[in-house]
Amino acid sequence: QVQLVESGGGSVQAGGSLRLSCAASGLTFSSYVMGWFRQAPGKEREFVAVISWAGTSSSYTDSVKGRFTISRDNARNTVYLQMNSLKPDDTAVYYCAAARPRPLAAARTSRDYDYWGQGTQVTVSS
Repeated sequence: QVQLVESGGGSVQAGGSLRLSCAASGLTFSSYVMGWFRQAPGKEREFVAVISWAGTSSSYTDSVKGRFTISRDNARNTVYLQMNSLKPDDTAVYYCAAARPRPLAAARTSRDYDYWGQGTQVTVSS
């Protein structure tokens, strides 16, 4: 049974930082492309970042480039999202997701992913 468990969410003031973690089990973690998505109230779930199975390549949505960094530790079956210079517009539930091997350019929509976590809330106040 595949499980993805996010942690690290919380409330922070604008300009602050948070580090999200996603611990995976029940799958060969190092074989999967891992992504982060977010969903704000009343909005559709949107792509945030993705990282290759080896951690050597990554891609971001434009609104977080230069502020967020995705990374992974295959020995710990964990993917991270370091979020700096947070803005109120970053407020959302953040989800991690796992996709079977594919190019990063083909891992930017929800339907590209096979497994999902339950989400962790991030709230940024002004």
